[in-house]
Amino acid sequence: MSIDPGTQARGDDDRAVDLSEDFVVLPEQTSDDTDRGWGEVSGSNDDWLLAERPPHWD
Repeated sequence: MSIDPGTQARGDDDRAVDLSEDFVVLPEQTSDDTDRGWGEVSGSNDDWLLAERPPHWD
């Protein structure tokens, strides 16, 4: 296969690339890295953790 010397092959530098903000390659968090993925009940226990703080933390 020979390339005609009168034509030039287009390289990657000439290719248009869409860099819009709406394009998502990978999600921020995978489904197995959630409470549900770990088999836990979703919800927060922050109130319980604050109530059970050791006295020396205050």
